[in-house]
Amino acid sequence: MGAPSSDSLVARRIRADVRAMHAYAVQDPHGMVKLDAMENPHRLSPELQAALGARLGVVALNRYPGARVQDLRHALAKYAQMPAGYDIILGNGSDELISLLALACAVGADPASGKRPAVLAPVPGFVMYAMSAQLQGLDFVGVPLTPDFALDVPAMLAAIADTQPAIVYLAYPNNPTANLWNEADMAQIVAAAAQTGSLVVLDEAYQPFSSRSYLDTIRAQPQAHTHVLLMRTLSKFGLAGVRLGYLIGPLALMAELDKVRPPYNISVLNCECALFALEHADAFAAQAQEICAQRTRLLQALRQLPGLAVWDSDANMVLVRVAARADADAAAQVFAALRARGVLVKNVSTMHPLLANCLRLTVGTADENTLLLAALEASL
Repeated sequence: MGAPSSDSLVARRIRADVRAMHAYAVQDPHGMVKLDAMENPHRLSPELQAALGARLGVVALNRYPGARVQDLRHALAKYAQMPAGYDIILGNGSDELISLLALACAVGADPASGKRPAVLAPVPGFVMYAMSAQLQGLDFVGVPLTPDFALDVPAMLAAIADTQPAIVYLAYPNNPTANLWNEADMAQIVAAAAQTGSLVVLDEAYQPFSSRSYLDTIRAQPQAHTHVLLMRTLSKFGLAGVRLGYLIGPLALMAELDKVRPPYNISVLNCECALFALEHADAFAAQAQEICAQRTRLLQALRQLPGLAVWDSDANMVLVRVAARADADAAAQVFAALRARGVLVKNVSTMHPLLANCLRLTVGTADENTLLLAALEASL
């Protein structure tokens, strides 16, 4: 008897829900002005590149990660000004941390009701919240934002009370809408989650470009936030290629979450790159300041273009809506025209009905933004 065909193995051994999923899509950026993934567009100076290269050259690649990972945990805790009584977990990007949270909270269906634990988040939002929930056997509950991308507080409160989710995600600022939620709205949702015994994860991936951090609120009111975790990444800081995220939370919660973290999940190279970056945080802070200045320039210029709606941003991206056209998918048409002119952005128009005809533009360098604006004007 011969070996089974690949198709039969897929049908027999791969979960039906996985077969029905779409893999996370990454666009081919070859030869393009790459403004689709919210990366920091600035590279290190030649001097810092040489210094980092020399440092990585002597890393003991033959050894598993050890004490240097602890050095990095301490350095990140100091950089973030972690409150007393909290601890920090590292992940291979925020994506791994989101998966670990779902894994730790996947307690199975309730015997009485048959309900599975749930992950709840406003939508549109980061796609990995829903994907990680599904892969770990949790339900995902998406609560639509208002048409202007604010939190729908009554709907969120009702969904939390009804679902009693294991995890509530609040991205601050949100992706792809790039806005910060109203602080009073946030307080109501965080308090409601406390009443249902739900974890709240504040995702501050875009913190280097934001005018506020929720960590200030946690420090000011620690007793009201014993159920709140704060997640960040060094990807937007300037190390997207290094893949390093970190999660901060109360000691007792972090001790349990750390049990599902794979051993040695942070490579020695990732660790050393991150330590080097934190030692030169002023250089990355200057890059973030330049990106924020370019964001202001980009917003002003975009608002001068006809047929384009533009939203304010607290991140390194800008959400725009192309005026609807009777004969075509307006966002897809403009996306294709930009691509033909060598500029790659993200078409988010099919992610959620609230994003109809929307494109997400990463803030690039001054030269990249000039090319984007010229290509966009011609494409519109």
